[in-house]
Amino acid sequence: MPSPKAVILLSGGLDSETCLAIAKSQGFELYALTMQYGQRHSTEIDCARRIVAQTGVAEHRVIDIDLRQFGGSALTSDIPVPHDRNPDEMTSGIPITYVPARNTVFLTYALAWAEVLEAFDVFIGVNAVDYSGYPDCRPEYIAAFQTMANLATKHAVESDRELTIHTPLLHLTKAQIIAEGNRLGVDYGLSSTCYSPAPDGTACGHCDACLLRLKGFEEAGLPDPVKYQDDQVGTAE
Repeated sequence: MPSPKAVILLSGGLDSETCLAIAKSQGFELYALTMQYGQRHSTEIDCARRIVAQTGVAEHRVIDIDLRQFGGSALTSDIPVPHDRNPDEMTSGIPITYVPARNTVFLTYALAWAEVLEAFDVFIGVNAVDYSGYPDCRPEYIAAFQTMANLATKHAVESDRELTIHTPLLHLTKAQIIAEGNRLGVDYGLSSTCYSPAPDGTACGHCDACLLRLKGFEEAGLPDPVKYQDDQVGTAE
């Protein structure tokens, strides 16, 4: 029997790299989808390509869309990225790094490709525990999108199968995600999480994404292998 096909949304970040490894461990034939959506930098795109080269996938698509046309986020406009926020600040309200409707746009593209591939599985690395207040990372959002997908697609309507949106990281802490990836042999040195890296891709160590990543590695008892602008950041004790 051939392996079932799955579309995996691969940003090039820590969570999506783990998600790809989980899908591979579950025996899926991997189709990776990366979105170049007008974000501040191309570091994540470069990381996604490196991850794919090491992991081995059936196909990798990088799709160009331009959410900078709308802005509304520190990631798609000239709004400054917040730095050095404490945990209380991160969990109070929806941060300016939220990109309007981003996961809805990404999942819609994944759904379209899955339908063409006749795949019934889509993986996305959303997280509702150590996340920065994004509404499109909540379990009720994913459930609603899955319901919509099974009403909207020909291959779901005409078959006796339903499409499943897999969210294996949804209820894990960042430390648990890192531990699972470590168990699966994930090379986190290939990933990039930073919202405002240097031109050479070096992580800032001060944005919300870097702080959550560093906290996760510390709690997992592992050094973070990526390079930070402060050489001491992320190193093991």
